[in-house]
Order: sequence, then structure tokens, then C-alpha cells
Amino acid sequence: MRFAAAALGAIIFAVAGAAEARTWRIRPGPQAEQQLQTALIEAEPGDTVQLGRGRFELTAGLSLDVDRVTIRGEGEGRSILSFDGQRRGAEGLLVTASDVVLRDFAVENTRGDGIKVRDCDGITFRGVRMEWTRGPNPENGAYGLYPVNCANVMIRDSIVRGASDAGIYVGQSRNIIVRDNLIEYNVAGIEIENSFGADVFGNTTTNNTGGILVFDLPGVPQSGGHSTRVFGNTIVNNNTPNFSPPGNIVGMVPAGTGVLIMASRNVHLFDNEIGDNATGNVIVFAYPNPFTDTNYNPLPRDVVIRNNSFGNGGYAPTGLLAPLGQAGIAIADVLWDGATIYSVGGAARTDIVRLVVRDNQSTRSGQGSFLSLGVPVAGSPFTEAAPDPTPPPLLDVEEPEEIRIRN
Repeated sequence: MRFAAAALGAIIFAVAGAAEARTWRIRPGPQAEQQLQTALIEAEPGDTVQLGRGRFELTAGLSLDVDRVTIRGEGEGRSILSFDGQRRGAEGLLVTASDVVLRDFAVENTRGDGIKVRDCDGITFRGVRMEWTRGPNPENGAYGLYPVNCANVMIRDSIVRGASDAGIYVGQSRNIIVRDNLIEYNVAGIEIENSFGADVFGNTTTNNTGGILVFDLPGVPQSGGHSTRVFGNTIVNNNTPNFSPPGNIVGMVPAGTGVLIMASRNVHLFDNEIGDNATGNVIVFAYPNPFTDTNYNPLPRDVVIRNNSFGNGGYAPTGLLAPLGQAGIAIADVLWDGATIYSVGGAARTDIVRLVVRDNQSTRSGQGSFLSLGVPVAGSPFTEAAPDPTPPPLLDVEEPEEIRIRN
């Protein structure tokens, strides 16, 4: 009887909570900015902030730190948060709460990052457009949709254009789905950085400097990124010149990069359409710069590249790969630097790099091609390359499990 009473009490509490949930309706106009920030401050868990149709002219960044709040508009072309006149704030919208849903609105022309979500468990972007409308420009904000140190991340059915670093950047996070997005005219289209467990599928990345990047960096709180599946994407014509501001790590990405896999473990790339990327369709490299983080491994390991359809690629390499083209070395569909040795603190280390390349097709030659540059030490200049087209052995590398986002 006590259990039945407790269950009934829980149901009554849930129904009462749902009944008390409030919808804050905000319409464009002179008072909209103050009303919107007030709603985001005073909202209670379960509330919805409903953006009306039109353009909201904002002068300062917005913030939300209340769990279980939904911000919803009437569509990415109808409800637009414009930061053309932004004078304060490091981003357009900063979220530091869990179980937040952002959907069906646009954010334009923030002076810094677009939408940053930090230290959360549960964040959904759906039908969101983040755009710098002047096109590729180094003065654009760095990141478009930017969850960092989050778990249970869903980004879907969204559009990002113009980021001077990455359109979608998921960093140091866990349990991630990035699906069915259009990402174009950014330096990097989609980046999965130092993260554990990600499914990236159904996306179109085009006209970026680099289409999709999966990598690890040293010296950050969460290291050892692993278990990423990149599948069923269209990754084509990513040849926009790199417009990242000087000093940014993404500035090393050469224009014309389809997919870059660097220093991450257990990455599976399959069933994608990848082509017309002038530097290379798929590049698998070690992190090339010196570092002091003794826990960091710069080598990509347990990488499987299978069942992809490759179009033309590597026909005009730029950046660090330009010397290969000048030397007459043909860039294969899958290009590996060959590194198995690296140095940290002056001490040499080595690791087993399991790279599996199989069952890829090419519109140029029928079968997808492979090339190792034969540079065994990470970060060595490519002038030391000893190219070898021999495919690596077909080893058994277990595929990561499908990502499921908890409700």
C-alpha cells in the first residue's frame, strides 16, 4: 500500500509540474531584448520560451542557466536572433544548463561564438540555423554550434555557415549524435575533438576548407578521444581557402580536405560519398606539433575506412601537402603519413597503428586507392617521404556501438 501511495504521489507531482509549466511568448520589437533575457533568467524547469515570427535585434549576448528549458521559434527562416549590433558578450547564446532544447530559430552575425553550451548533460539542437551572413571572413566568430564538456548531445536538421573555426564543434564531450545537417562555407565543417562516443551521419558538408575532422589535441582536461563513427555523409567540394585567424590550430587544415582523422582512436569511416576535395578525400595523420602532455598519444589508431564512394580528389593539394603535388606524387583517396613513432619530452615512443582500408569504390579507377607517405616519425617533414601504395593488412577492428541518447 505504501508503494502504491508513493507512486500515486509521484504521478500527482509530475502532473502538477507539467500543469505549472509556462510558455513565455516573445515577439520582435523595441522591448524584445529585455523581455527575452528576463524570460531566460526567470524561467523554471519545464518552461518554453517561444520566439515569435520576425527579426529580433540584439545588442548583448544571451544566457540560460536553468535546466529543462526549451527555446523554440517558428522556423530557422522565420524567427531570427540578429546580433548585427552586438556590443557585449563573448557569444550569441551561452547555455550552462542540462536537458535544454533549442529548435526552429536562427542566430546571425554574433561577434564571437554562435551558440555555446558548457558543462551540461542533455542538449538538443534541432532545426537551428547559425550563420555569419557576409560569408567566409576571418572576423566571423570561431564556432557555430559549440557544445563543450557535455554528455548526451544531439545536433540535427540544422544549418551552419561562415564559422572562422568550425561550424559544428563538439569538444571534450560524451555520447554524441550529429545528423542530417547542412554545413557549408566554414573553415572546418564538423569537428569531433577529444570526445568519447560519437555518431556523425546523414550530413552534407560542402564548400568548407575541411569537411569533417575527428581529432585529439594535447593539454586539455579530457584526452584520449575514441569511438567515433562517420557514415552516410556527403562530403564534397570542400575547397574554400582557409580563412581562420592567424594562430588558430585549425589554420593547419589545407583547403581541399574532405576528412581528416588525427590522433584519435577507434574511428570508423564508412558508406560516405566523398569527392572533389582538391587536397585529399581522406587524410589520416599524426598530430605534427611538439607537445609536453605525457598522457597524449598523437597517433591515430584503430581506424577503419570502408565502403565509401570516392570521387575525384587530391588533384591540387595545398598547404603542407602542396610539396607532394609539386614532386609529382599522386594523392590517393586515402592518404596516411605512416607515423608509428612520436616524441614527448625528448623521449621516443612507439605504438601499433591499426589502419584498415577496404571495399572502397572510386569513380576514377573503380577501386579506392591508398598511399602511405612512409614517414615513420610524427611531425617529420614530408620531404622525407618514401611513398608506398601497398594497402595495410586487413585486421579485425571492432566497430563502436551505436550511440543512443537517453531521454
